[in-house]
Amino acid sequence: MVFTSFDYLFFFAIVFTTYWLIQKKSLQNLLLLAASYIFYGYIHPWFCILITTSTVVNYLCALLMNRFDSKRKIFLVISLVCSLGILGFFKYFNFFAENVLILLNSAGLKIHPMTLRIFLPVGISFYTFQTLSYTIDVYRGKIPPRKNLVDFALFVAFFPQLVAGPIERASRLLPQVEKPRHWDWEMFLSAWPLLIKGYLKKIVIADNVAIYVDKIFMLDQPTFLLLTAGTLAFALQIYTDFSAYTDIARASAKLLGFNLMENFKSPYLAISPSDFWRRWHISLSSWINDYLYIPLGGSRVNTKWKFALVLLTSLGLSGLWHGAAWNFIIWGIYHAILIFAYHSLGIGGRWTPGSRMKTLLAWVVMLCFTMVGWAIFRSTNLGWLIAVFTQGFSIGTGGDSLVVSLVVLISVAFYSLPLFALMFLDRVIPNRKFVHAIIYSFAVIIIMTLFRESQQDFIYFQF
Repeated sequence: MVFTSFDYLFFFAIVFTTYWLIQKKSLQNLLLLAASYIFYGYIHPWFCILITTSTVVNYLCALLMNRFDSKRKIFLVISLVCSLGILGFFKYFNFFAENVLILLNSAGLKIHPMTLRIFLPVGISFYTFQTLSYTIDVYRGKIPPRKNLVDFALFVAFFPQLVAGPIERASRLLPQVEKPRHWDWEMFLSAWPLLIKGYLKKIVIADNVAIYVDKIFMLDQPTFLLLTAGTLAFALQIYTDFSAYTDIARASAKLLGFNLMENFKSPYLAISPSDFWRRWHISLSSWINDYLYIPLGGSRVNTKWKFALVLLTSLGLSGLWHGAAWNFIIWGIYHAILIFAYHSLGIGGRWTPGSRMKTLLAWVVMLCFTMVGWAIFRSTNLGWLIAVFTQGFSIGTGGDSLVVSLVVLISVAFYSLPLFALMFLDRVIPNRKFVHAIIYSFAVIIIMTLFRESQQDFIYFQF
């Protein structure tokens, strides 16, 4: 755990008050940088060594690219090797060591285990991709290298979005870091609904639904019906948990005069796999698209098998980005297969159905595919998942299994109600400010009532 939700509010209140008392932009940035390092090193101060190393290496590489134009590629490679090397060692060393050991033992070579007690630094995947986007864009000539180390370091470590995104691009966030920021009542007022939404999603919905999810996915042999209920619960949990962090991050940034990108656009309304990735974790999917999928050829490759390989590489690595485990890799490959299948049927890309009935059917089918993906993502034992799929029906659906499944499904429906209420406010009555004020005041009361000190960390802290 980095900060509890209310620890964060107390910390932020101190930073916010001091920040706006300072008028000079350079001093504001120094304060935010210091606050970011305090926030990041709160539990494990050595985390700051890694983020400082990543910051300095990428800062210098970008400057050297500009100074020695003929050696730009060399400095890009140094940036990639350093950034990905740090990420690979701390996040993937044990995973690859364990799998190599299994392969060698299966070949008859008896090798002793070689694993280290490596603690995964929170948010390392996020700030690594953020710094890499900077050096790659400098290499491509899309942005000039920055000379102000404090400004660049703040771009890398900006605490509202440091540990779980959104993954910001240098072209979008750095100009905001570099320009003077003045008090803006409109941004101040627009931040509070986002902040309340975030805490409502996390404390009221995600943390309560997580109880059902954890219990079902720890069962030795649940029925297929129980797995279905648990997967629906997890779908609600992961969306509300992750989008809650994004809402809180965007709200915090607005209160400091920054605008962060939107990271979700109603992902469960997607009608195709490509549509899902345009709506889910937008900052990551757009990063994969711009820095991996398109450079590999994207949909412009001349054969469908090359296209399949590009998809498998891009989304397989996207799955691996989430964690050093086979379930994440297979989840990414599963989505690559879905996208390839839809494209092969002529309904990929930005395809839209021709009627409401077709749209409804496409939505139902895609929702089912998404749920299968979440079952793969959440399961830490793929053998267990396969057994549930193959044997779950034979175990039966009556008795306790049916009752528990119904309880979970009813709970999921109940905890989904706040999401529909928020959607109603935003899309049906966006200008009824008095109604908004009443609903959000009621939401604050619910948050305060249901808050627990032993709340769960945000899911994406582990990625």
